[in-house]
Amino acid sequence: MRCVLACAVLVSGSILSSTLAAQQTAASSDSESTICAFEDGRQITARYTPVSTAKTDGPPTGKVLSPGGSAMTFFTETDLVLGATTIPTGGYTMYILPAKKEWTLIISRNTAVDAKYDDKQDLARASMEIGQLSNPAEKLALYFGHTGQKKCEINIDYGKTRGWVAFREK
Repeated sequence: MRCVLACAVLVSGSILSSTLAAQQTAASSDSESTICAFEDGRQITARYTPVSTAKTDGPPTGKVLSPGGSAMTFFTETDLVLGATTIPTGGYTMYILPAKKEWTLIISRNTAVDAKYDDKQDLARASMEIGQLSNPAEKLALYFGHTGQKKCEINIDYGKTRGWVAFREK
C-alpha cells in the first residue's frame, strides 16, 4: 500500500491507473511480496505467486516463467538501472526466462498480470547468475538483499536453483 501512495505522487495518471490495476490483481491472498528500501527510504517491491517447486531442479528452460499463470509484478518508487537500462519510477510486470547456464530477468511495460507475455513490451532484460541450493526451495521464493549503497539484489529460488541480479538506484 505504501508504494501505491508514493507512486501516486511520482507517476502520471495513466501509468498510475495501470499500476493500481496490476497491484490490485496481484494482491490476492495467495501472493507474496518482497521489498528492498534504499538509503533515501524509497523502495522497490516484487509480488509473485509462490507456486510449488520442491520436486524440481529448476524452472523449465527456454520458456518465460509466469508462476500460477500470471506475471510477477514489480513496483519502484525511484528510477533504477538494471543492466544498462533505466527503469523509470512506476509499476511493471516481471518475468524470468530460464536457460541451462543463466536466467534472464525481464521487466515489461505491460501491467496486465493476466496478459500473455509479449516481448515487444520488454523494457529491460538482464542476465542473472545462477547457482545450486543445498536444500531445494519448497515454493518459488523471491528475496531482495541490500548489497551496497544504492544497490538491491533480487534472489529468486526455484527448486534447487537460485538466480540473482542487482538493481541500482539512479
